[in-house]
Amino acid sequence: MSDRLPHEKGFHVSWDQIHRDSRALAWRLDGKGPDNGAWRAVVAITRGGMAPAMIVSRELDIRTVDTISVKSYDNQSQADAKVLKAPNAEMMGDGTGILIVDDLVDTGKTLELVRRMYPQAHFATVYAKPQGEPMVDTFITGVSQDTWIFFPWDMAMQYVKPYRGSD
Repeated sequence: MSDRLPHEKGFHVSWDQIHRDSRALAWRLDGKGPDNGAWRAVVAITRGGMAPAMIVSRELDIRTVDTISVKSYDNQSQADAKVLKAPNAEMMGDGTGILIVDDLVDTGKTLELVRRMYPQAHFATVYAKPQGEPMVDTFITGVSQDTWIFFPWDMAMQYVKPYRGSD
């Protein structure tokens, strides 16, 4: 009976919510690194992982932060994942002691690509969909596969018509 598009089953995340959930992710990761509980570095998967990685690195007092740029979406359509920019190779090694952070694992294709590059890294996301869960080591909130997550960096405040009715 619903004539909504799949991406209209939305989960809207505010800046406050992403901050709280990213802090919760940091708390879950605290003391879990391989070096007496410490992590050597945080690597954000750009672009979505940058805000959560910054919050996690602040909370865990990790000063070495880098990025890996992976493109896997064209707007709201998933494409083949490819690395556009890799982090410092000497720092990364096989990934031991490295915490790789992203906002969301969807199908797991992005994390699968990065995991092949750094098999010993620890992969953490704020949100996880069932299809991608096997690719992530730690996450905070699970959402259904058919839910589209609207992150605050992708949104603007504007009027929205009521779901039913016109007034």
